[in-house]
Amino acid sequence: MFADWERLSVLKIKEIVLASPREYWTEICEELKLDSRKGVQKMGLHLEKRLADLAKEKARLRKLQEKEDILRKAGYSYVGGIDEVGRGPLAGPVVAACVILPEGLFLPGLNDSKKLTAGQREILEQRIKKEAVAWSVGLVNHKEIDILNIYESTRLAMLKAVRTLTVKPDYLLIDAMNIKINIPQKSIIHGDSRCAAIAAASIIAKTYRDRIMEIMDPLYPVYGFKENKGYGTARHVEALKLYGPSRVHHRSFLHNIC
Repeated sequence: MFADWERLSVLKIKEIVLASPREYWTEICEELKLDSRKGVQKMGLHLEKRLADLAKEKARLRKLQEKEDILRKAGYSYVGGIDEVGRGPLAGPVVAACVILPEGLFLPGLNDSKKLTAGQREILEQRIKKEAVAWSVGLVNHKEIDILNIYESTRLAMLKAVRTLTVKPDYLLIDAMNIKINIPQKSIIHGDSRCAAIAAASIIAKTYRDRIMEIMDPLYPVYGFKENKGYGTARHVEALKLYGPSRVHHRSFLHNIC
């Protein structure tokens, strides 16, 4: 690509490397490793490691997309992945998301939302919303959860998510559940770590629900919703014993607490 790196300063080489498209990285790193300067050689080795990490991540994501790829080859154009969050908390809604990803989308870091930091989820959330063929969210509130039970509430949230998609899916991959809808579907245990579309749905559902609980925090400050998101942490349980439940708690979950 560039035959005379020796004539450039280390700082200039760094600028060129940072600005270079990935397509040139292999050629660049081989040339940098031959430079007489240790600093430039180190840059080449660092770039080589980045290439290796990128190849490993691409292989992981290809495996994560295998189930959607198989379904596309079978003739299904819009494969929706569904996941939920909120079955375990003592307060707040259960939220489900449905996401249809385009074929071959490369989203570095895509994974089960539970394996990601809040910052990583927020970055991926924006990319998913931008790149997805379609995405949607379904919510069932605390009152409905007490009436229906958490299992049926989760199924209802999933149905709401599917029904509000702007593009109708022709196949559904669902994390460990089935729903009553006239669309072919498959339940996948640990689907959020085994299927790209379900992983994307887990991120959308998690970030959406977390924001709801953060909004609730100043309304019910004693429970620590901003930190615990409604889950039964020690502080949360202690607050329930001292103050009793708020309006957004699940009364059906609290028999042995207050």
